[in-house]
Amino acid sequence: MSTGELLIFLALVVPLFAAAAIYAVGRMPDVRETLTIVACIVLGVITISMFMRVGAGDPPVWTVARPMAGLEVAFRLEPLGALFALMASVLWGVNSLFSIGYMRGKREANQTRFYMCFALAMFAVMGIAMAANLFTLFIFYEVLTFSTYPLVTHAGDVRARRAGRIYLAMLVGASLVLFLPGIIGVQIAAGTTAFTPGGLLSGRVDAATGNALLLLLVFGAAKAALMPLHGWLPGAMVAPAPVSAMLHAVAVVKAGVFVILKVSAYIFGPNLISALPAATWLLWIAAGTIVIASVVAMTKDDLKARLAWSTVGQLAYITSAAMLPAAAGLVAGGLHMLVHAFAKITLFMCAGAIYVATGASKVSEMGGLGRSMPVVFSCFLVGALCVIGLPPFAGMWSKFLLISAAFGTKEWFTAAAMIVSSLLGLLYLAPVALRALLPPVGDGSPRAFIRPGGAPGPAVAAVVATSIGCVVLFLFADAVTAYLAPITGRAR
Repeated sequence: MSTGELLIFLALVVPLFAAAAIYAVGRMPDVRETLTIVACIVLGVITISMFMRVGAGDPPVWTVARPMAGLEVAFRLEPLGALFALMASVLWGVNSLFSIGYMRGKREANQTRFYMCFALAMFAVMGIAMAANLFTLFIFYEVLTFSTYPLVTHAGDVRARRAGRIYLAMLVGASLVLFLPGIIGVQIAAGTTAFTPGGLLSGRVDAATGNALLLLLVFGAAKAALMPLHGWLPGAMVAPAPVSAMLHAVAVVKAGVFVILKVSAYIFGPNLISALPAATWLLWIAAGTIVIASVVAMTKDDLKARLAWSTVGQLAYITSAAMLPAAAGLVAGGLHMLVHAFAKITLFMCAGAIYVATGASKVSEMGGLGRSMPVVFSCFLVGALCVIGLPPFAGMWSKFLLISAAFGTKEWFTAAAMIVSSLLGLLYLAPVALRALLPPVGDGSPRAFIRPGGAPGPAVAAVVATSIGCVVLFLFADAVTAYLAPITGRAR
């Protein structure tokens, strides 16, 4: 086994082993959580090694099996996948640290199942990130759905079970009715489903076939929550805050937009995308999703619901990037995937820390809380400004590149939708922190702590770490875009 094959093997085995070990020591919480953190660190080292090998032009490759002609279970890492894998492994570690504080602070039931399913989800994410073809990707895409279902239904009450049914119905249904037929169509058209620089289907399909396959694959990747296949995401917010953070930043929705970027770059390619009317249709749908989701977010008093609708809109930014008739859009979309992950996990972890400390879950309940929780609400403000796209936070660069790409290709409606959404973000995200940091209305007393000492230390440490990440990425945005440049066919 070569070094590259060994790295791929370990990236898959470490989270699987962690899941088994967590189950085995479930009655020993300290050991269980130590194993989780150790697994996060080990996987982080592995993904850093793979990231560096890809950057050096020596991508890890491993063909595991050939079930039949033209179909392979195979892995090959390229810049976008390497970035996704590294991002997910780092944020798994941060979210696990947060989870220790949250789950213990709330005395949540079924904590062993929680950590085990999270590890299984990371196994699926690694498979998605490293997949060399659509066939392999599909296998791990479905593993991700089923491994995260117990997390969505963690509470076990009527609302959680209903959210879980919608989650499974929409994601599995879209995969079977749309995504799988799209994969079969690619196989018939090209004789393979391998991800190919410049686009596997470029020069191989006519416009009608290309339009049909693009629509099937984009809407089939329902984890990207593009309207009208978005309803599962706000509903899944019945899950605990660590699950919400994972869904929005580490695994599920990021897997969805990653797939759309990957399909755009390696199945269709920029040249074919620019020639397909379906790409323009999807741009209009994404632009509508961006604006509508932002407007709906403004109406939500529940903080997690507001953040969920914000995510629906921000994901549509990335879908737009994949459909723009310009290769630069792909790089901008990859950067926004990374930036949004750090910003949104910060916001959800802040929401969880607030809830553990005070029991407050609604924006209207948070007046003056910033005076008793200054660190948490300052971090929330950082995450909010990053999502909005203001300096000195990384969201400024990703949104600048996205809007510039839209203007550069004369997609005026898309550019306008992005600008309007950012302005609306100022109205529904920034006031959350400002309301808390200003003196409360009424008797002048903020909501009291229900947990002695306020938010747990590990939870606060986690939000501080990711908010720092929002600033660090601002300084290294150019390095990220340079790393991603090969997905457009340009030399780095």
